[in-house]
Amino acid sequence: MIALLLVVLSQTPDVSGLYELTTEGSTLKVKAGEKGKLVLDIRAKSGAHISDEAPLKIELKSTGAKTEKDKLTYKDSIGVKKDGVEYPDPHFEVPFVSDKPGKASIEAKMKFFVCTDKVCAPQTKTVTLPVDVI
Repeated sequence: MIALLLVVLSQTPDVSGLYELTTEGSTLKVKAGEKGKLVLDIRAKSGAHISDEAPLKIELKSTGAKTEKDKLTYKDSIGVKKDGVEYPDPHFEVPFVSDKPGKASIEAKMKFFVCTDKVCAPQTKTVTLPVDVI
């Protein structure tokens, strides 16, 4: 059983070219004490989708800022289902605040599955949003 699992894991296809991660729309500069917004999008490319059935977990860790949430799942996505699209791309918006001027950052550690009609493959990615607090 363990040998079979190792063979399956070693044959996980590279699907990294089938999606993109973006923080487009996030607040990059904010006044101390005012709210900013972290925006995370996982955008599937043609022929792929982000699984809404397999676990999607995002852990947020901030330095110099405080996010309203520190854990996200697919249920937190505000991605909208469009006509003709079976799986909406996950879209997250998380407010944050920083009380002190200076440099802040928010790190998002993501675990999700990218699927095609033939395979679903786990992905683990980290993105960091730098924020100038004025």
